[in-house]
Amino acid sequence: MSNARTEASYSRLQHGDALENLLHEDRKFAPSAGFAANAVVGAGVYAEAEADRPAFWARQARLLLDWDTDFGQALDWSEPPFAKWFVGGRVNAAYNALDRHVENGLGDRVAIFFEGEPGDTRTYTYAQLTEEVKKCANAFESLGVAKGDRVAVYLPMIPEAVITMLACARIGAVHSVVFGGFSADALRSRIDDAQARLVVTADGTYRRGKPSPLKPAVDQALTAPGHSVEHVVVVRRNGQDVDWVQGRDRWWEDTVGAASAEHTAVGHDAEHPLFILYTSGTTGKPKGILHTTGGYLTQTAYTHRAVFDLHPETDVFWCTADVGWVTGHSYVAYAPLVNGATQVMYEGTPDSPHQGRWWEIVQKYKVSILYTAPTAIRTFMKWGREIPGRYDLSSIRVLGSVGEPINPEAWMWYREVIGANAGNHGEKKEDPAPIVDTWWQTETGAQMIAPLPGVTATKPGSAQVPLPGIAIDVVDEAGASVPDGHGGYLVVREPWPAMLRGIWGDPERFKETYWSRFEGMYFAGDGAKKDEDGDIWLLGRVDDVMNVSGHRLSTTEIESALVSHPWVAEAAVVGASDETTGQAVVAFVILRESAPSGQDSGDATVTELRNHVGKEIGPIAKPRHILVVPELPKTRSGKIMRRLLQDVAEGREPGDATTLSDPTIMAQIAESLATRN
Repeated sequence: MSNARTEASYSRLQHGDALENLLHEDRKFAPSAGFAANAVVGAGVYAEAEADRPAFWARQARLLLDWDTDFGQALDWSEPPFAKWFVGGRVNAAYNALDRHVENGLGDRVAIFFEGEPGDTRTYTYAQLTEEVKKCANAFESLGVAKGDRVAVYLPMIPEAVITMLACARIGAVHSVVFGGFSADALRSRIDDAQARLVVTADGTYRRGKPSPLKPAVDQALTAPGHSVEHVVVVRRNGQDVDWVQGRDRWWEDTVGAASAEHTAVGHDAEHPLFILYTSGTTGKPKGILHTTGGYLTQTAYTHRAVFDLHPETDVFWCTADVGWVTGHSYVAYAPLVNGATQVMYEGTPDSPHQGRWWEIVQKYKVSILYTAPTAIRTFMKWGREIPGRYDLSSIRVLGSVGEPINPEAWMWYREVIGANAGNHGEKKEDPAPIVDTWWQTETGAQMIAPLPGVTATKPGSAQVPLPGIAIDVVDEAGASVPDGHGGYLVVREPWPAMLRGIWGDPERFKETYWSRFEGMYFAGDGAKKDEDGDIWLLGRVDDVMNVSGHRLSTTEIESALVSHPWVAEAAVVGASDETTGQAVVAFVILRESAPSGQDSGDATVTELRNHVGKEIGPIAKPRHILVVPELPKTRSGKIMRRLLQDVAEGREPGDATTLSDPTIMAQIAESLATRN
């Protein structure tokens, strides 16, 4: 991020009235005596971790994981920013998620309750899931996949996604999961960057009651020569007809189904790559975030246990995230299974076939821990409290929030309507379920800031405190800690076990992106404030990455997609505040003279350009609004002043335009928009 951009961001953090108002929150909710008495962790854990962070994490690693070979050194930080955790240790992620539970007599415990969108169900015990992963590991090895090879995963939220990920981890292959909503071009770029040898996909999935294809995107991605893929394994999910490439494509049931169920897991080095997960970058090119095995498993397992007060023998956990995002990696595929928990996986959307679908699932499986995004909560608020009121949600005892800052109103609704539901004709629980609002990133691998439900007096809208063993701070533009009541940049001052180990194939970009702004500190890219109590409030991105429904999207990437259309001469994209999705994509475009005349302000142009972005990147990136303008506001050096466009997008009077090369541009834009409206 440029210094000018950073300083402008800091100014907004310091002086924005809306952000100041956010911090006036006097409501606090202490844990009930009963909850605190039975909590998994107590208040003393903070002092324990503070005394020696590496030693604290070493204790957790040995407590939570079975190691083939014990480690000798907890942390090697001799070559920052490249960390090595649990040096010399050897561990297998799949064995820790599966085999050891079976060996310890828990084979009959349910690992996954799967609920398909059409209403089909499957239940996997730990013994059954272990067998499926062993067969999958054998099948992949029979296709020539070896330790260190990359496997691209392009699947819906079905058990085969988790089975594939764990099979890769078992044999030491590196999985690269690509969200099923991304386009063929986005899939191909990720396949090429990782040089994947195998792609695992499905014929399709279901979306709002209709079959939705997946394999055609894989076929399109692999049409052009020069790719690295040797085989494509296809799960038969919705029965759609698919094209077939002989010698390359094979059905899951013929490959995995026919494989042996005997497979011995061997330990991999604690720093062996576990997965690559691509996330948007400010340069437009997605970044392949690399995570390794031992540290990642330790922190995800610990945070899952401590933050959700997990009692695996009785709890039913449901994280609603897709495995295409990091939340689905950490709190669906790995941590719940490493901890021996029972969890729910759901394929569909909250409103199919009806708006009570989620609450129907909670009631059916007696979900006790629910982890979801503020976007979903705000959507449920719009639909009305009478919908969840029809269901028995009394099983819920902990609620989690993830993906973006949650506004206090949504936090309170979550507590009162979902957390206090006693399931008896509208009666309320005396002690509503505590809410744990969590902050973390693809790069951090696991939760970093969150209250502990048996310890912390929770506060609506605030993630509050760094977790034990995590050194978080809010600093000013010089890197100095800000006092309580002030805002700045969120940084991590010391290494943590689940931290990314780099950007795949680009160590210099890793250092430049995350470690160049503040010496010796990881800069998260988020703004934050400390309130008068010292609690942390997250304020969203300070760079050009937007957070739309918890999905990080690069403005540069969307701008590039728009400009690739023959009608568009130039484009600027901003994230505008949206009460449902957190941020919404708003694009300002200048059309070429070659664009069809008479359409520059019409619905046809907007539809064409929105669909083009959907094709180039994926539907999640489609701009909410596209505004055709005569010119873009630029400084004398040619930099687009996006803050002025954001003012327009959010309905405010544009701010100071004196630095523009042509100060009249904003008036022209306003006049142009008024004419079109």
